[in-house]
Amino acid sequence: MPSRTAISHELREWILATTRAGHGVPDVLKLMKDNGYDPRQSRSIVAEVLKLPLAALNAGTTSPAPRGLRTRHPEAPAVCVDGHAIGVSLSVDEPPLRVLENILDDAECAELIELARPRLARALTVDDDGKQQVDQRRTSEGMFFSIGELPLVARIEQRLAGLLGLPVSHGEGLQILHYRPGQEYEPHFDWFDPALPGYDAITRSGGQRIASVVIYLNTPELGGGTAFPELGLTVTARRGSAVYFAYEGGDPSSLHAGLPVICGEKWIATKWLRERPYRQGGRR
Repeated sequence: MPSRTAISHELREWILATTRAGHGVPDVLKLMKDNGYDPRQSRSIVAEVLKLPLAALNAGTTSPAPRGLRTRHPEAPAVCVDGHAIGVSLSVDEPPLRVLENILDDAECAELIELARPRLARALTVDDDGKQQVDQRRTSEGMFFSIGELPLVARIEQRLAGLLGLPVSHGEGLQILHYRPGQEYEPHFDWFDPALPGYDAITRSGGQRIASVVIYLNTPELGGGTAFPELGLTVTARRGSAVYFAYEGGDPSSLHAGLPVICGEKWIATKWLRERPYRQGGRR
């Protein structure tokens, strides 16, 4: 790649192709530096091409999303992790999103529900100052397992780590949520806005969130899917399946909502992933 001030068509296409192949922003910046680009110029170029906040690149807060799923061919019908076959039924490039089948079996789903049921409490969010709060946008009940708390939890965490190519230490504790008829979680982002006053407190341990996995532990009779309004996409809640989506740099197209349960109930397990090893702290 020749060194140029303007963003040529070839350079723009190379940056897009490289990130789509699973390489994170730090990889792209290193390759550009190796090919003679000034680091400051490179950050500006990459921020413009990928539509990322330049401040995030300058502060070093942007990190590669989990690469395990991104480096596999998007049309691969299945992946195998430690002998467990997981189907891939839908792939979206931007944001990186995969709908996964059989990520948990029926027995694992049922056991997680029963382990969580006695510990349920009103689900909270994190406010602008980094403190937990009751939020009317989120009307479910929930609880958290600590990392490796039980053999089943540890097994699921290892499966996700192998699938996503990210160590268990980069994940927050597995959260179980229960929705009754009419309950929902209105459109929101899982990543933290760097402009919020509590951002430093929220990200002090583990840094920014970079991806989410929502696992459906049962199949509601009606409703309860996960909607992505910017994509015009709704993922149906089906027992044992999951939706994975990444949002490095705070991708606005990762806006999503837990749709209201119309009939029956919904149980999900959520895993949030961080850019660095995470210790228990503020959650959302």
